[in-house]
Amino acid sequence: MYTYTLVNLPQVVIDGLTIGFVYAAIALGYTMVYGVLEFINFAHSEIFAVGAFVGVEILIALDNTGILRGASLGMAYAYLIFAIVMGMAAAGALAVTVERIAYRPLRGAPRLVPLISAIGVSFLLQDVIRLVEGLTTGQFNRIMPTFGNFDQRLNLGRFALGEANIALGISVKSIIVITSAVLMLVGLNYLVNATRIGKAIRAVAQDRPTASLMGINVNRIISLTFLVGGLLGGAAGVLYALKFTRIDAFVGFFPGLKAFTAAVLGGIGNLTGALLGGIVLGMLETFAGSYLGVFTMGAAGSEYKDIFAFSILIIVLIFRPQGLMGENVGQKA
Repeated sequence: MYTYTLVNLPQVVIDGLTIGFVYAAIALGYTMVYGVLEFINFAHSEIFAVGAFVGVEILIALDNTGILRGASLGMAYAYLIFAIVMGMAAAGALAVTVERIAYRPLRGAPRLVPLISAIGVSFLLQDVIRLVEGLTTGQFNRIMPTFGNFDQRLNLGRFALGEANIALGISVKSIIVITSAVLMLVGLNYLVNATRIGKAIRAVAQDRPTASLMGINVNRIISLTFLVGGLLGGAAGVLYALKFTRIDAFVGFFPGLKAFTAAVLGGIGNLTGALLGGIVLGMLETFAGSYLGVFTMGAAGSEYKDIFAFSILIIVLIFRPQGLMGENVGQKA
């Protein structure tokens, strides 16, 4: 058992980091909206799914024309970036529309009311995706086309452990996911903390009435916040499809639930906390999936990985309810 653990540990860490950065990329959208409105946008998981579908459908259309099969390596990356941008645009536009129709009229209502509205929008968007896909493609599942070198595995080296010779590697698409998530976090931190728009967002999060008196258009800033959250969700959707290949109308549910969990674990409203929470949750899930069956002598296999991860979350929140890095929301005067 000891040898098995050490032999597989480096690869388990790499896999855990990859899935953790996927969760972190989705969690940034939850965190962005909560930081301003102190409101959990449960429809964000379906906004993420719409971004994934738009990006994948564009790539499928390009593949059907034969463009992807004959694309050079540089053009393959250009097509992927184009799909991500289009997924971001669709998800961002949808997020703004949802805020205007389903949330803004309820802004003065008790918190439970917009929460119920968010859950309703989530189910509505799931069925809209199913309807559109049924009418246009007649297929429930969509598969990301294979092109470029995204499935190529890069060898990071070999090292000896006793009699075992361990090969360490990571796929190109995992590197893309990790790099993209880090860039999104850096860009979002810059937007919030180093720009005039970010200053307005922080002012609205701090005190909406006072921000309005200072000349800030509160409705516009809130819509902009949803737009940014939607853009992040759309990018995360296409990256998720790149990593896991297959998507369906319910693709946003479990990743969205785990991303929300990651945001809470790291500290809801805290951008860096969302990244940390995603990594921690991804590592816990991967460690449980790889080692739980071994440590329990087969009594509990990888199917219990979610129970293990969420149990750790409960323990953390019992002793540190504000999350690992603390909440970051406006303090009302």
